Amino acid sequence: MLYDLIIIGGGPAGVAAGVYAGRKRLKTLLVTDAFGGQSLVSNEIQNWIGTKTISGFELAQKMEEHLRAQETVEIKIPERIKAVELREKNFLIQTEKGEAYETKALIVTAGAKRKRLGVPGEDKFEGRGVVYCSTCDAPLFGDKTVAVVGGGNAALEAVVDLLPYAKKVYLLVRGEKLKGDQITQEKVERAEKVEVMFNTEIAEVKGSNFLDTAVIKNRKTEEMRELPVEGVFVEIGSEPNSEILKSLVELNHFGEVVVDHRTGKTSRSGIFAAGDITDELYKQNNISAGDGVAAALSAYNYLLEREHQSPASEKLNGNGS
Repeated sequence: MLYDLIIIGGGPAGVAAGVYAGRKRLKTLLVTDAFGGQSLVSNEIQNWIGTKTISGFELAQKMEEHLRAQETVEIKIPERIKAVELREKNFLIQTEKGEAYETKALIVTAGAKRKRLGVPGEDKFEGRGVVYCSTCDAPLFGDKTVAVVGGGNAALEAVVDLLPYAKKVYLLVRGEKLKGDQITQEKVERAEKVEVMFNTEIAEVKGSNFLDTAVIKNRKTEEMRELPVEGVFVEIGSEPNSEILKSLVELNHFGEVVVDHRTGKTSRSGIFAAGDITDELYKQNNISAGDGVAAALSAYNYLLEREHQSPASEKLNGNGS
């Protein structure tokens, strides 16, 4: 079966693209292992525009419900993509279950995975004290003691995000110096509520229902001690899920898909991308959703041009609410 459009990924970017593809009446297939993206494990999301507070699970349910209301959109879940190949002027999508689907256009919103600490307790307390997005979750830690793990820009910016909220912030750095921008370093070093601990790593996180302790290790002396904290912000980077595209489109040195930020176009005609898999600067749900809409409208215009149809006003100005 030949689809007009296949969308890979079920986070905000993928679902937004799917809804708009459905409104354009494109024969669409969306393939995902789960809905919700990285926010699925969040207990509370306070920055999804139009909703004061919502859990990641509830948000995923609402996104899936909205997508399933689109009559021309087919969904394969749970399913993972194994490979993407060129087939003449179309694309062949192969899944880990051995299925294959052909499409005229492709939108990849496969997201990214946060680098993890890999220590005991991390899985148990993910979303219950262990978090991976300071922009999203800093306001939830008002008047609490927290630790930020990392020594680069992401970690320094997380500390800055936490300054208006947290009572105390420990910055745990594996090395002997900070690696981020000098201006941000100075801001962190001037903050009275911040304590920087070098040559330090987390060996374990503990608690009952919620995290309340980080076991830290001095990498020079091997000394272990318990640090009472109610939150651990893991800011050691992320890895885009771009492996399936490495031979098809341009990637930057981080492995992110390079896109035209107006349209979501990649370096390969017919392939579009949106969300955390791309080189978008701000990795946020709302931005991903908007970029997914742009990618869907661009894919629609690409299909119009490919089929040599007469230009319409929607094609020219992207209208269509």
